[in-house]
Amino acid sequence: MRLHLPRVVAAGLLATLAALAGTAATAQTLNMAKALDSPHYDSQRTTWSPTSDVTHMIQDTLVALDWDGKTAVPLLARSWTVSPDGKLYTFKLRDDVQFCSGKKFTAADVLYSFNRQKDPATRAPYAWRAGKIKDLRAPDPYTVEYELSEPYSDLLVQLTMFNNSIHNKESVDALGKDYGIKGIDGTGPWCWVSWQPRTELQLKRHDAYKWGPTPMYKNPGPVKFERLSIKIVPEDSSRLAAMMSGRFDITTHFPTQFIDQAKKSPMLNVEEAKPNFQLMYFGFKADRPLVKDKRVREAMSIGINRAELVKGVMLGQAAPAYTYIHPDALDFNPATKGIIKEDVARANRLLDEAGWAKKGPDGIRMNAQGERLAPVVFIPQVTYFPRMTEAIQGYMRKIGVDWKITALESTIMPAKLSGQDFDLWTVTVPYLSAGELMIFYFDSEQIPVPNRMNWKDAATDAAIRKGKTALNAADRSAGFMAVQDIVMKEHLWIPVMAPSMYQTSTKKVKGARAHMLFQYTFYKGLDTSF
Repeated sequence: MRLHLPRVVAAGLLATLAALAGTAATAQTLNMAKALDSPHYDSQRTTWSPTSDVTHMIQDTLVALDWDGKTAVPLLARSWTVSPDGKLYTFKLRDDVQFCSGKKFTAADVLYSFNRQKDPATRAPYAWRAGKIKDLRAPDPYTVEYELSEPYSDLLVQLTMFNNSIHNKESVDALGKDYGIKGIDGTGPWCWVSWQPRTELQLKRHDAYKWGPTPMYKNPGPVKFERLSIKIVPEDSSRLAAMMSGRFDITTHFPTQFIDQAKKSPMLNVEEAKPNFQLMYFGFKADRPLVKDKRVREAMSIGINRAELVKGVMLGQAAPAYTYIHPDALDFNPATKGIIKEDVARANRLLDEAGWAKKGPDGIRMNAQGERLAPVVFIPQVTYFPRMTEAIQGYMRKIGVDWKITALESTIMPAKLSGQDFDLWTVTVPYLSAGELMIFYFDSEQIPVPNRMNWKDAATDAAIRKGKTALNAADRSAGFMAVQDIVMKEHLWIPVMAPSMYQTSTKKVKGARAHMLFQYTFYKGLDTSF
């Protein structure tokens, strides 16, 4: 029998049902926009920050980084002790954890994960973050003895990083070369569903999750959404329009030039991540012919006006950077503040002295052999990088340097940067301390990646070792300050700016506090709800 309703009643009922259906769908799925995708999601095989936010959601680490950006708090490890010589860490693990696959988490998974990372076959560029591991032992299923061959003053904080996530051997073995492409298993609050590269990543709730870092989150788990849809939207204008229209609920990549408007919008919430240590820099491949002379490198660095760049390109949503380390970061060397002094006249003198005095009809400098000073510059083709690089290119032409810019899609840039056929590159690197940045980039053991400068210097290595193996704060600080002094005087980088980092969400999103860990603010998302 057919039920006939008056037209007005029927229309009202349909509208109500549609509203309810929309509400139900919204409540079940959190929609996130990102500017960048990753080549893969195997956290041990990359330095690429677009990998980190996703793997932090799916996989856990032994310890988590508290909101202060300095303190390690329990996560998979309930507690730990450190031997007096700084070489033996004993971790007591939780016994109530399982992977998304349902496999129970034990000490064997910790041993497997760190042994895999230090295996040369893995080619893990961030293996140094785990320290120089001498031995890993499991006296029982929920105890790990983590023995180093030398002390590592930054170990606990570094163990919060995504590359030190815990993996399930069964998942790695089953997927083989497709691990991180067709799936990953983890003990995190979200589980892998599917990935369409450069398009969308789908995650689902880990229903068994109840072991989140409660000093940080009110909710230990599970998360409050059934699904998380992460769409890749490279164009600033498209992300802006999508957030303003409510198509997406949250993003870390709201176009920076419109942050002030977003703060005034009745539709959006904007939260700045603090503390936040990030540096946008241009690095020199210091053994390449065009940039091997320190005078050429210094000329390029002092030939730009950082304050104008920040104002013009970033609309003030960044701070000009004249040092490699933020002055508020642990072990910053205040003596480095005077090394970079913007001075176009001096830049021109340095280039003349370095053998680039002759200029062609277009104003670009040439050496005695007629070679033009036209270095190749690799940049990511997203967010502020093209605009900033083009603006700097204008400054370079004023001193007779012709930057040849190659803009690369984010998923192929890591592979391109592993080669040698370029002179400069740019990224924005997040860090937790001066020591981290110095070890990561300037230790000769890090050649060819991430020490893309190919910088090999005994004094630099010795200072890094002093800071890294220190058993007290004074020795650690002295070592890492010495490194800063050396590498800044060599002008191996052009520091440009310290960008602000924001998390932007619609008003309906609640509890989405912005975290500062490695450029992505969402972290676990345990308190986030509508």
